Amino acid sequence: MKLYFIFSIIIILIYLWIKSKKSIHMLQQNWYDDDHRYLKWIVKNKNKVFVDIDSFFVFFIFFLFINSKIQIILVSIFYIVNIYFTKRVYKKEQTKLSLVYTKRVNRLIVTLFILYLIPILSMVYFFSETIMPYYYLFIGALLYLNYFMVMLANIVNIPIEKQVFYHYRRKAIKKLKEMKQLKVIGITGSYGKTSSKNILNDILDVKLNAFATPKNFNTPYGLIRSINNYLDKFSDVFIAEMGAFKKGEIKENCDLVHPKYGILTKIGTAHLESFGSRENIQTGKFELIESLPEEGVGVLNGDDEYQVSYSIKNNCKIIWIGIENENVDIKASNIKMNKDGMQFDVSFKKEKKKYHFETRLLGKANIYNILASLALAEEFGITKEQMQLGVTKVKPVEHRLEIKPYGNVTLIDDAYNSNPVGSSMALEVLEIMPGKKIIITPGMIELGERQYELNMKFGKQIAQVCDEVILVGEKQTKPIYDGLENEKFKKENIHIVNDVKLAFQLLNKFQNENTYVLIENDLPDLFNEK
Repeated sequence: MKLYFIFSIIIILIYLWIKSKKSIHMLQQNWYDDDHRYLKWIVKNKNKVFVDIDSFFVFFIFFLFINSKIQIILVSIFYIVNIYFTKRVYKKEQTKLSLVYTKRVNRLIVTLFILYLIPILSMVYFFSETIMPYYYLFIGALLYLNYFMVMLANIVNIPIEKQVFYHYRRKAIKKLKEMKQLKVIGITGSYGKTSSKNILNDILDVKLNAFATPKNFNTPYGLIRSINNYLDKFSDVFIAEMGAFKKGEIKENCDLVHPKYGILTKIGTAHLESFGSRENIQTGKFELIESLPEEGVGVLNGDDEYQVSYSIKNNCKIIWIGIENENVDIKASNIKMNKDGMQFDVSFKKEKKKYHFETRLLGKANIYNILASLALAEEFGITKEQMQLGVTKVKPVEHRLEIKPYGNVTLIDDAYNSNPVGSSMALEVLEIMPGKKIIITPGMIELGERQYELNMKFGKQIAQVCDEVILVGEKQTKPIYDGLENEKFKKENIHIVNDVKLAFQLLNKFQNENTYVLIENDLPDLFNEK
């Protein structure tokens, strides 16, 4: 009987692996439960976590009245069926970002299976046929609570992960200290960080050997990995993007890389939920400028009221950039935008002459990003002619107002993320396009108590620009729908789908070369409503 029991356990372990991949994926997307993000996700997604085929394990209680062989057969069949249906569901699910098997994830998997195997191996070693129903009940409960078992494994691994983090942190700090010629630039803000980083990198590359953190490596872990694995010893400039969900995190990044130069893009409501207040966002972002040395240089946006009104606790040099504000050091004017890019003039405070610039980029936000880059380019001795050449060569950033063909329609891909200011600017870009205008969006997230208000306002703005609206996720886009309804937008032109795949299928109805489709935001898998 023990041998048959072991056979059923093997089937259970196969199912455990399939189910655990989903739980670990959600943990990874929730930053390994940093600031209890994973636990909050569980609370917000009770149906996904608790309404599960695994819940039928409670009927194992009837095994007390059933023959042992039949128990094993029923359990084996139950988990084989679970394996089949779970794999089928996961195959159909649209995943925007797959589980990445990092060393941390591999350590987590080992710990998770140890937590499961301790009781299971004990059952096998001390096997007793008379209490076999209780074995299955206990194992069934552990599988049902898999999301919590993953959280427990993550907690168990905290001391190990801390030691791993400190080891690689020391290695990164040592490498930076050895590169005495390296100029370190920090970039932060509520939005526009990645675009600003890539624009600056392209402009500085005209004269210098610049290296920018890849992708969205903007956490301490990401910066450490960038330094240890990618930073070249011959680099002149290191551009470090710095993200944050709460106060103190930008300071932590600065304590790691010690920037001498800093760019603050714009301060908005992104991550308002985790920061707690607009004031916390403001002080949190200014941690970069206040971490610069006295001989350092900070670049600030003179059109951002939350930067202009802030009292900076640092005597470093500040360069102000802007479009509307006349009292800035570097100003853009005569902005012209069409579907192929933008043209504008730039005046530098110390010079009377205006310089003409052209770029393939779209959106007013990118003008600010370019101005900030020009401010530091001037600090690094790059000539105006080199700046003009650099701006011309700047490449559009993937998923940030990126123009690309899709069948017979043209996509304006702004899918990376969304915020109130960025979404408004994306609609401005869509508005100048010569043809039918469509938007695909799941709305904006992590805006705290203002989430409904700001998404409803977004819906009102959409109504003024778009001919067709495709909303992804009925619940999360309800505020946008209300905003459209408020503006008397035609209901037959509002389409609600459960995932982006269905949204793109709908586009087949609008296959026309004069159709432009704005993809505004693309929420990670943990926000799927399906």
